[in-house]
Amino acid sequence: MDALKDRYRSSRPPTYSAEQTATVIATALTKPQTLELPFTSWTLDRLAAYLHEKGIAMQRSRIDEILLHEGLRWRKHETWFGERVDPAFAEKRGRSRHSTRHHLRTVGSSASTRWGR
Repeated sequence: MDALKDRYRSSRPPTYSAEQTATVIATALTKPQTLELPFTSWTLDRLAAYLHEKGIAMQRSRIDEILLHEGLRWRKHETWFGERVDPAFAEKRGRSRHSTRHHLRTVGSSASTRWGR
């Protein structure tokens, strides 16, 4: 049975120190405006660029791995065509105005063309 037992293998030393990893996490949890940055939320590109300026040259994929390992997930931002945050939005807005004129429907022709009906 001893032959099946795994032998101790040395592993590759960590690429980034615990301090660098902690800086990544702390920065991601800090609002960019607190750091006097001109945006309101982090993206992987922004976070990677900021960390690079601070001396931590880390790829986006590695930053993402660190954050996911820590249980942090990126939020999906609401787009203008998405669902409204306020469920009573339509009620508060009021009725829509009829700003476009109604067009008369044209009667379709039964004549065939070379492209079909």
